[in-house]
Amino acid sequence: MMPPLHANTERLWDSLMQMARIGATPNGGCCRLVLTDEDKQARDLFVAWCKDAGCGISIDGVGNIFARRPGRDPARPPVLSGSHLDTQPHGGRFDGVYGVLAALEVIRSLNDAGLETEAAIEAVVWSNEEGVRYNPGMLGSGVFAGAHRIEDILVAEDQDGRRYGDELKRIGYDGDATVGGRALDSFFEVHIEQGPVLESEGKTIGIVGGVQGYRTFDVVVTGQDSHAGTTPMDLRRDALNGAAAMLLRLEAIGAVDPAQSRITVGHLQVIPNAPSTIPGCVLFHIDMRNPSTTTMAEQEQQLRDGFRDIAAARGLAVEMRPCDQLDPVSFDAGCAELLRGATSELGYPQRDMLSGAMHDACHLAGLAPTAMLFVPCKDGLSHNEAESADATELGAGCSVLLNAILARAS
Repeated sequence: MMPPLHANTERLWDSLMQMARIGATPNGGCCRLVLTDEDKQARDLFVAWCKDAGCGISIDGVGNIFARRPGRDPARPPVLSGSHLDTQPHGGRFDGVYGVLAALEVIRSLNDAGLETEAAIEAVVWSNEEGVRYNPGMLGSGVFAGAHRIEDILVAEDQDGRRYGDELKRIGYDGDATVGGRALDSFFEVHIEQGPVLESEGKTIGIVGGVQGYRTFDVVVTGQDSHAGTTPMDLRRDALNGAAAMLLRLEAIGAVDPAQSRITVGHLQVIPNAPSTIPGCVLFHIDMRNPSTTTMAEQEQQLRDGFRDIAAARGLAVEMRPCDQLDPVSFDAGCAELLRGATSELGYPQRDMLSGAMHDACHLAGLAPTAMLFVPCKDGLSHNEAESADATELGAGCSVLLNAILARAS
């Protein structure tokens, strides 16, 4: 048998650092919001690199980019690998982009080795994974998988009223390829863990068996604006104080199952947000995650009941609107075994694990055999400018990906 291949770690790192200059932030991170000028520059650089590697480029109607290395058998469905190039406003240099450039490095390494595969291999950039400018997140892969209608997505607006379709056209990535609807052999995604487990256990590779489910909600608490200096405390309908009580109730519900539950409010808007006016309205967004669909349903009902009681006691109105949800996802055992076997052959310490974060692989798992692997990130920190990863460990993850894809495509 042929010995396992090794990716070019130095080239991968150089590519990551070049990409990190686009949208670089003062504290060492990146800000590349989707469909901005920075996103266009990142896409342009990726496309140029892929063309240099001999790939054909196609772009679909929602802005997903596919770089294809042909296989010997054009009738066989391709093996896909990739992630996203867009970031959080104070994002890091590795979240998403590592998966994209690792897929490119797989192609480059196969070129270096002079190896052909039976099936084509495609490196993919999924559009708008982060969901910062446009909701929902994982938008490009979601439309590709049929979870969203492209007609709805193209007219979605950001906070400034700019439509997704218009911005996609502005940066030149409104492609003509059909979104989805084609056969795939499989999909592989490599990612930094975004958590502390691998680093704390001294493991280089995490084989991801699945992803916990999530539900998101917009909550509107309505009271009454009134004068801060003249309205007695017992006559106030203060929406902010009511929302604060709801947040404490939310925290208490999550604390019942701290090992599994993740309930977060990361966005809150106070109206009218004036120093001497009692807030008449508060909007906040709930992000709920758990590996159990049953537990999430129970927690949702507890939140609804608790919010209703708090609102009634304070003379407020409350509405909890569902935004998005995804049931827990299990990945393909066969593809996971290819990753596990490649890790063993390369001699890297590994463990099986579940992902707490959502990834584009969640949508792809409904279309084709799908697998994910993690590598450590320093202190488990992500969605942060201080996000950091070790070049050697990033190269190790890419080498595992390389050998698994080679096995699958051959």
